[in-house]
Amino acid sequence: VTTKDGYILSMQRIPVGRSGGEPGNRLPVFLQHGLLMDAVTWLLLPPEQSLAFLLADNGYDVWLANTRGTKYSRGHVSLSPDDSAFWDWTWDELVAYDLPATLQHVHDQTGQKPHYVGHSLGTLIALASFSKDQPVNKLRSAALLSPIAYVGQMTSPLAKNAADNFLAEALYWLGLDEFDPRGEAVVKLLKNICQKPGVDCTNLLNSFTGQNCCLNSSIVDVFLEHEPQATSTKNMIHVAQMIREGTIAMYDYNNKEENKKHYGQPNPPLYNMTSIPHDLPLFLSYGGADALSDVNDVKLLLESLNDHEGDKLVVQYRQDYAHADYVMGENAGQVLYEPLMAFFKLQ
Repeated sequence: VTTKDGYILSMQRIPVGRSGGEPGNRLPVFLQHGLLMDAVTWLLLPPEQSLAFLLADNGYDVWLANTRGTKYSRGHVSLSPDDSAFWDWTWDELVAYDLPATLQHVHDQTGQKPHYVGHSLGTLIALASFSKDQPVNKLRSAALLSPIAYVGQMTSPLAKNAADNFLAEALYWLGLDEFDPRGEAVVKLLKNICQKPGVDCTNLLNSFTGQNCCLNSSIVDVFLEHEPQATSTKNMIHVAQMIREGTIAMYDYNNKEENKKHYGQPNPPLYNMTSIPHDLPLFLSYGGADALSDVNDVKLLLESLNDHEGDKLVVQYRQDYAHADYVMGENAGQVLYEPLMAFFKLQ
């Protein structure tokens, strides 16, 4: 799928489940991964537990998106990943270009409105575009797992430390446009943070996401074979700005003139969560142990959805869940994906 600004994105599709049957007119479901991940997010668990396979086995036509810069989406009509211009984007561009292009493609291929499932940054991209009323008429419903909107109260010592110490900015000033978690510079940076008092990196995943309750140790090995994936350093700066400011705004160039040039105003425009259409069916699930999608931040999001039509908003709270449990928890099939599919059936 080629975006309007020239990125060539790969999608994967699971048109039928294991029982076979005709692809025909099954309802499409669109799965959008989070930050530093790609579509393999939805395939890490064994086949009878992974959301993508479960949906296919339950009669859905499953589409997996990969955002620009990840392993399967490093193409561009004129740029190469070695060009710094290739990395000149943040999640603003995912909202403006990647999401509309990939959703349009699913719509064109299937002739139907898909259900949407996002995890982490995949929920932020969706909420931001809903607030601009963008793809809403192309969707049947949206399920948001570990919703990220406000992140001003996140408790992740790793993420918070990185934001407070302007670490992404430091990499950017060093000329590193691609934020590659497996690259030497970022690994060195992580080691530095891990030596700071109050940050315990013995289990790097938990010190980033919160204490996950339900990960089988073998799944972490599967995870590390495929993830984490690259993003732009500028995108990491954008997320850090949100952590520091506690707002959901477009990227801040930290220069009134630069902002004016891009936005026609001295400060970056806000994404207004209260303008999300009140009749869009939403399923939200958040976890009590999640250090990235903190309970207090999710409450702010829920407050801005106060006027949502009652029967169009389903909220699930899992006391023991942290950020990675949503896509890698061994009991996610029963406690999360079953209610999610039941929600889809009602829409």
